[in-house]
Amino acid sequence: MALLLAQLSDLHLDGSARATERAARAMDYLRGLPRQPDALLVTGDIADHGAVAEYREAARLLAAPFPVLSCPGNHDDRATYREVLLGEPPAISPVNHVRRVGAAAVLMCDTTIPGRDEGRFSPETLTWIDATLTALGREVPALLAFHQPPVVLGHPLPDHSRLETSQRLVELLTDHPQVVALLTGHAHTAAASFFAGIPVLVAPAVTWTLRMPWEGPDPADRAAPPGVAFHLLDEEHRLTTHFRLVP
Repeated sequence: MALLLAQLSDLHLDGSARATERAARAMDYLRGLPRQPDALLVTGDIADHGAVAEYREAARLLAAPFPVLSCPGNHDDRATYREVLLGEPPAISPVNHVRRVGAAAVLMCDTTIPGRDEGRFSPETLTWIDATLTALGREVPALLAFHQPPVVLGHPLPDHSRLETSQRLVELLTDHPQVVALLTGHAHTAAASFFAGIPVLVAPAVTWTLRMPWEGPDPADRAAPPGVAFHLLDEEHRLTTHFRLVP
């Protein structure tokens, strides 16, 4: 049976009833599926201001019978995220974790730059990815999940704060062909592209949906339902993604 991964992004929990309701609705939807995901990936901007109360609410809302893996986004605060959400010492170093899910490995990577909206793989994180993938071996399919997309999506908001790419990143991905896809958030719109020959799959947001320029001048569609991405990884290491709106 294919591995089933769900992905949520950009909850922007801020203490408001609206943000809480939308995140709760998304989680209720996932918990109520006839087949629950093998893991849920939450790709950043969990909190809106990086506050302790926001992460306490996130811990409550994201509790699930399946593994929940997360990484920070540009609205998150590393130290508070670590301490409240992960139960770790409140260090400010990049928050990087790897988790085996079935036959695959999921690398939750921190691409945030404190105080800025754009993203970057720090030298520390690139070294960690390289060492982790090398230790796993090429026979283990791997997914890299992080916040900012590394590609232009066609809207000035996400495009002005996308991931800064480098030749070292391209070389790293070339050296590790077991990387099946790059899973991101940040853009508030479901999208698909390629970087260094690898699929880039951008999850929709929970909080609001980005209107593209051809859809109208107001970029924030707050009436659109929360969105979720489902990734199916089969025995041949082929990834198929489905995007859904949460009822």
